[in-house]
Amino acid sequence: MTTYQLSHITSYNYEYGVTFCHNLATLKPKNFLGQTLLDYSLEISPTPAEISNKLDFFGNNITRFSIQKHHKELKVTATSKILRDYTAAPNIDENIPAKGITLTDCLSYFKQTTPELISVKQFILESILIAKITPEIKAYAEVSFKPNRSVFEATYELMHRIFTDFEFNTTATNVATPIQDVIKKKKGVCQDFAQIAIACVRSVGLPARYVSGYIETLPPPGKEKLIGSDASHAWFSVYIPNFGWVDFDPTNDQMPKNQHIVVAHGRDYYDVPPLKGVIYSTGRNKMNVEVDLRPIIS
Repeated sequence: MTTYQLSHITSYNYEYGVTFCHNLATLKPKNFLGQTLLDYSLEISPTPAEISNKLDFFGNNITRFSIQKHHKELKVTATSKILRDYTAAPNIDENIPAKGITLTDCLSYFKQTTPELISVKQFILESILIAKITPEIKAYAEVSFKPNRSVFEATYELMHRIFTDFEFNTTATNVATPIQDVIKKKKGVCQDFAQIAIACVRSVGLPARYVSGYIETLPPPGKEKLIGSDASHAWFSVYIPNFGWVDFDPTNDQMPKNQHIVVAHGRDYYDVPPLKGVIYSTGRNKMNVEVDLRPIIS
């Protein structure tokens, strides 16, 4: 069990200023078994003319706000306090029957049309950023996914293969880079690795969803952690019948535990960016992001 303090600061500087902007913020961590949001605040400068909160289609906390006066800088600061205890939730490692469910078992199971499964099966369909499953992606998936092999075992191996085969490179891709390019280059960031994994899982007919959040990072031995040196993180989940969603982090080759903070779930990154919106402006703009996640020492 760990309690974390989280700060996420986003600043936009506009060369000639902005006369109007309308934004969606997905920055408020979720509450679920194993993660409790103890405190949350959102500060926006300039003060919005309109602001509202709602749950989106996927159950994520969304803040809508608009600024209707001229400004040259937008600053959004989200501060959270989160209690994380992954042992409070069901553990796949302790569920031997679920760990043994094969791909053939799953495909048969997903032929049903119960209300619960309808919401799960939407994550088998294509999405904005995972719209085309190429033969190369399907071939990469089929190395791990065999008809009579455990889905858990196959997904775990897929996670490890992506970690091994792909280079973490912050300059190789951007948010618009197609997954077809990522799998050819074998380079990218956590967002790319999560979406490659999701594409692979969907290519064999299984549901997979994108998870956005944060991960606690540790400084090198003997060094102090720099404030604001962290970043948003992403990983993926696979649905295993008679158990539920199971998370995998291919960037770090591990199954998320207390050090992973969940903010939102979606079909891919397009559904859950921290901030997105429209502005009325000309000229250049510059964005800066500072994230700090650290445990609270009692």
